[in-house]
Amino acid sequence: MDSNNKVQKTVAGTRLSKIKDKVLHNDGFFYTLLRSSVSSQLCGWIDTLTAFFAFALFRLTPFLSTAIGAFIGGILNCVINYRFTFHAYGVNWRIALTKFIFVWAGSLLLNSFGTQIVYYLVRDWSWLQEFAVVSKDGIFLAARLFVALTVSVCWNFLLQRNFVFRITPVDKYIGIVLAKIGIGTGTSK
Repeated sequence: MDSNNKVQKTVAGTRLSKIKDKVLHNDGFFYTLLRSSVSSQLCGWIDTLTAFFAFALFRLTPFLSTAIGAFIGGILNCVINYRFTFHAYGVNWRIALTKFIFVWAGSLLLNSFGTQIVYYLVRDWSWLQEFAVVSKDGIFLAARLFVALTVSVCWNFLLQRNFVFRITPVDKYIGIVLAKIGIGTGTSK
């Protein structure tokens, strides 16, 4: 009976190990999306909480609060995505960082302006305030989460998977520009 339990534990451990290996190392669409979701959630919550505290505690504008949160979340997201999410081993990190900055800048603008627009569109809806007791802070948080989810899926994931953390024809030109401004790309990845 004791050896039977050991065999069952070994089989279960082997299955779990195979699943863990697929989730962590398989670059298929599903597993990449799964890893991206984990990274995005972690960085998104850090981004959102930072933005909320900047808005609620420091009374910054929705635009500036969102920008600060996006900056902090973006730095963390780039670091995690380079190796963990997209396994960008063959992509020069300087070129990937440059492409990430462009995509991140677009994300920053979409998140900041999108949150500002959604917040100001819905903050004075009387039916929203009558239906549920929602403060301006709650409306900001809902607008921020809605915009963040939309931008995360429709902009960030697609561009990071297909452009930022992949070798593309544009990489050659980015390398030339980086070399001209004194940031060598060398052969190190």
